[in-house]
Amino acid sequence: MTRRILLAVTGLSPQVVTETLYAVAVAQNPPWIPDEIHLITTRDGEERARLSLLSERPGWFHRLCRDYGLSGIHFDVDCIHVLSVPGGGPLDDIRSPEDNLFAADFITEKVREFTADAGAALHVSIAGGRKTMGFFLGYALSLFGRPQDRLSHVLVSAPFESSWAFFYPTPYENIIETHDKKLVDARKARVTLAGIPFVSLRHGLPEDLLEGHARYADVVRQAGRNLGPPTLELNLRKQTARAGDGDPFHLPPALLALLALFARRAQRGDEALAAPGKDNGETDLARDYLLELDAISLDGDHAATERALRNGMDGDYFSQTLSKLQRSLKKRLGVAAAPYLIDNGGRRPRRYRLRVAPENIRFV
Repeated sequence: MTRRILLAVTGLSPQVVTETLYAVAVAQNPPWIPDEIHLITTRDGEERARLSLLSERPGWFHRLCRDYGLSGIHFDVDCIHVLSVPGGGPLDDIRSPEDNLFAADFITEKVREFTADAGAALHVSIAGGRKTMGFFLGYALSLFGRPQDRLSHVLVSAPFESSWAFFYPTPYENIIETHDKKLVDARKARVTLAGIPFVSLRHGLPEDLLEGHARYADVVRQAGRNLGPPTLELNLRKQTARAGDGDPFHLPPALLALLALFARRAQRGDEALAAPGKDNGETDLARDYLLELDAISLDGDHAATERALRNGMDGDYFSQTLSKLQRSLKKRLGVAAAPYLIDNGGRRPRRYRLRVAPENIRFV
């Protein structure tokens, strides 16, 4: 990996950043030293992080780097990302259902952005912030995470946890006051990194979610769709198809007609279709295909298609149209397209069918 990124969420306890950095870069063997640190927080959290971690004094991030010889880590005010309302200002806190939705979308988009870099390894800490923030961050990594990414929680030994004065175990005597007013030496603290295994669902997301703006609800819905039984709904007049409980998507008439042809065969329980010969056109296949094309566009001009199929549908026409359909489904649905692709039987001679159950196919 050419880029190591530490990503955390915090609320009013910016200590999570230095505690996690200490755990991965100092206490861990072998150490994992990030190239950059990014923080997602609220407006109040941003001020606390900036003043406590990046100021000249106390500047706990800079002190940690000096104490343990950590260099080359990029972390400044531009790396602190404040949760904000679309078209509005930053969030002071997460208190309403609407705030939760804004936070979920913001966190999801940041994780999508970082994981879009194939050369980056992302280490995500869910130790800080409100519980919903940690949940959204961990779940976003499960949706977009790759084999090189990691998820963790940092644990601090008593009585140092929940103490504003504690930021990391110093390599020298450092007397601080705990939350119950006792004096303790920070160098005696133990900070432990608890790795959290996660199931990656990234492989089932379509390209438009992986490459564009990702809303939390959209990504979760797509992931759930990948785990459910395949259902197919075709609306010929609107020229759309709908896979599972996803949104309808457009297919060109030529491709939709072929998908509809196989969907009707699946509904009737027809046997798999033998591939047309390269030079010998299949008249019945051409007739059924043209009927679907007419149903899609009653006033369309299909003269060119009718001329091409006047001697039946041959192997070249069939394979070219089928290839375009398969590519279109894969682009729209990603790996989730698998149940909706026309299956070729896996061996020669090829025999083609749509393997969606008849009761799960619906024409609108």
